[in-house]
Amino acid sequence: MRPILTLTAILLATTASAEEFRWAGTTDPQTMDPHAVNAAPVLGFLNNVYEGLVRRGKDMTIEPALATAWEPIGDGEGWRFTLREGVKFHGGEDFTSEDVVFSFERASSDEADTSSWFAPVSRVEAPDDYTVEIYTTAPNPIFPDSIANWMIMDSGWAEANETTRPNKEGETFATLNANGTGAFQVTDRQPGLQTTLEPFADWWGEPEHNITSATFTPIQNPATAVAALLAGDVDFINPVPIQDAARLEQADGVNVIKGIEARVIMLGFPHEAPVLTGGDNEGDANPFTNERVRQAVAHAINVPAILQTIMRGNAEPASQLVSPAMRGYSEALAARPEYDQAAARELLANAGYPDGFSFALKCPNDRYLNDEAVCQAVTGMLAQVGLNAQLETMPVRNYWPELREDNFDMYLLGWSPGTFDAEHPIRFLAATPNEEARLGSWNFGDFSNDRVDELLPQIQSELDEATRQAMLDEVTGILQEQTAYVPLYVQPLLWGVRDGIEMTQRPDDFFILRWVTVGG
Repeated sequence: MRPILTLTAILLATTASAEEFRWAGTTDPQTMDPHAVNAAPVLGFLNNVYEGLVRRGKDMTIEPALATAWEPIGDGEGWRFTLREGVKFHGGEDFTSEDVVFSFERASSDEADTSSWFAPVSRVEAPDDYTVEIYTTAPNPIFPDSIANWMIMDSGWAEANETTRPNKEGETFATLNANGTGAFQVTDRQPGLQTTLEPFADWWGEPEHNITSATFTPIQNPATAVAALLAGDVDFINPVPIQDAARLEQADGVNVIKGIEARVIMLGFPHEAPVLTGGDNEGDANPFTNERVRQAVAHAINVPAILQTIMRGNAEPASQLVSPAMRGYSEALAARPEYDQAAARELLANAGYPDGFSFALKCPNDRYLNDEAVCQAVTGMLAQVGLNAQLETMPVRNYWPELREDNFDMYLLGWSPGTFDAEHPIRFLAATPNEEARLGSWNFGDFSNDRVDELLPQIQSELDEATRQAMLDEVTGILQEQTAYVPLYVQPLLWGVRDGIEMTQRPDDFFILRWVTVGG
């Protein structure tokens, strides 16, 4: 049996000659605009093209990028960033503090899907061309970590192409075109078909790759992607279908890289919707506003069976919105609801639904590993306690608009915290939605709890780790007690790569081209 590689696949000496590189994934990035969609397929891809003030290294630690240094301002007033000089955008424009201020205004605007990243920011100033001061409403020790995926655009390019604001659903010039400072530049973009990148000759960094061009092709059908890898039509696929991992491990010329992602897969509910949107009970009062109904869902799902049969033992059960590997995980609250059909039926009866009810379950079919199969299994398990889900699956490009339009009674969601801290999903998923405060932007079900809202700014500003952890524990307890979500499992990472290729697998599932070496 071939050995299973972990984290970093070092398959060949790095003396290989320059090469073309081809890779495939299930999801095409829906935009080239770094501020329009806060989703991993977009942010992961664009991390090769755009850059931020800071970035994450191979071990996920924060390191300099467009800023060479940063330091607190005063007594927790904010952060001062010293910018890198001599940086060029792909179009030849000079990078200065003007671009940072513009990118803040753009990325924090109401039109941006990234606006909640800047909820703690009161203002941004540029004392000179290579200094930026970002002031926060309260001390914010994790702020540099929180902006690792904030990418800087050239202000002149955006203005000239009338794209000074992003568009989450529609198109602008930045949807199809890009002008970053990253190691690679977009040379051809055909949405849904392929996107080609080439090295940027004037990049400020030292290239670790030997790629002359890199072409990404979205392949939604898992069997087709595996066949393409085995035939040598692509060099790398992400993800490897779980059911094919063992076969690929045995195949000549191919290796499987295994890991655990930071992403928790969960079910969400419409906490505030007055009526059901689908199923045989469409138009009836919404049962999911009742805490006991949500608890019944948690007890009705046999997570160990999903992990064994669908995930083939590669995933880990989840009890919280973050995995145990994240900062702020609550060790004392590690237990998740037991699979207990009798308890689920009793809860439904006590809630006034002894015979259950019918509703609409929405799921993507090309976003998460085995997402459609998981939702089919969940549908069967819920039916055994009288919860009859009418399952509808769809490509992720159609899925997010459905959730934003509240067209669901229950939905599947995966969340990977960009800061690797438990504060992140609280801000996005558990805070009461507030566009002005830029909170709860992915809280599709409108969960709301006054105590969670009260604790969040304290968590963001608290410097004492023990005090901060106690507040995170309290929030986690509230979310579990009220079954705000039903966490299911932590998603595994399975990458398939051709022999003779060196790459790095990070737990955020971002594929970074500048760490790829193609051998002969």
